[in-house]
Amino acid sequence: MIGNNKIVEEITQLVSNVKNNIAKEINRSIVYVYWNIGKIITSNENEFNNRLEYGKEILKSLSDDLTKYLGKGYSVSNLKYMRMFYKKYPDFEVVSNQLTWSHYCELMIIDDLNKRSFYEKECINSNWSVRELKRQLGTSLFERLLLSSGKNNKKKVMELLHVGQVINKPTDIIKEPYVFEFLGIKENKPILERDLEYKLIKHIEYFLLELGKGFMFVGSQQRITINNIDYYIDMVFYNKFLKSYVLIDLKMDKLKAENLGQMNLYLNYYEQVVNSEDDGKPVGIILCAEKDNIMLEYALGGLSTNIFTSTYTYYIPNKDDLISEVEKVLNE
Repeated sequence: MIGNNKIVEEITQLVSNVKNNIAKEINRSIVYVYWNIGKIITSNENEFNNRLEYGKEILKSLSDDLTKYLGKGYSVSNLKYMRMFYKKYPDFEVVSNQLTWSHYCELMIIDDLNKRSFYEKECINSNWSVRELKRQLGTSLFERLLLSSGKNNKKKVMELLHVGQVINKPTDIIKEPYVFEFLGIKENKPILERDLEYKLIKHIEYFLLELGKGFMFVGSQQRITINNIDYYIDMVFYNKFLKSYVLIDLKMDKLKAENLGQMNLYLNYYEQVVNSEDDGKPVGIILCAEKDNIMLEYALGGLSTNIFTSTYTYYIPNKDDLISEVEKVLNE
């Protein structure tokens, strides 16, 4: 039986690897074919058949003929996507073989080149599924990362579009705001802190996606004891890129100065008692409904530089408002 189990494991791994390789090759071929169809359509356009109404008739006729000879998959809308694909990516060398056609259908509709480049990089670096990409697009991850980086936004823009989200320092993991739309809680609906924590743990897969790359869940209500007094940290994670514990404190109301002092206590304890030699300084994130930036400026003076605060929301924020905020900071 032991021998059979080993054989089954080896064969299963072999077949899985071959299937994955075949799937990747098929995907690469599909993307290549669709890009070339877009190229053929575009190269046969001229000032007459590119007119709106006339162009529709040509694509409709082409769709009917291709469907007749090749079967499904050549609807007018698909042909429009193929044409758009070629126009947005005229150089096939920059098309990644790690992304599927479904990924590109989401990416090509992003007009801003910086933003599109960021999401492409993150799809590859974080191995996002199409569903995860849609979620990050819907919650405006690009804008939220920019808003969380203070006045260094122009530098941050260049970093994000060239390499995606790289986590080298604690500020790289912070977003503003955090979006918990996956919990299904209605805005302004009263909810207890422990219930919010319970829901986040219940939906831990989505919460980890929202936190970002490299997060691993350690536990909730983690007890530390100092001078015979027990304290409980709402949620503790570990980030493999920072090699640091990340402590999260949930606050249902406006941030208070004493919340910062309490988090500083937690961080000092983890650094002195819990950390191993290879661990970096622990990071503290206080998630609150509201915060006063002027109060923060005074309250954080002299405290650990690894304390961060951010707001959270139960619904997807208005994308136009976030873009407007980003533009305002960039202009400043």
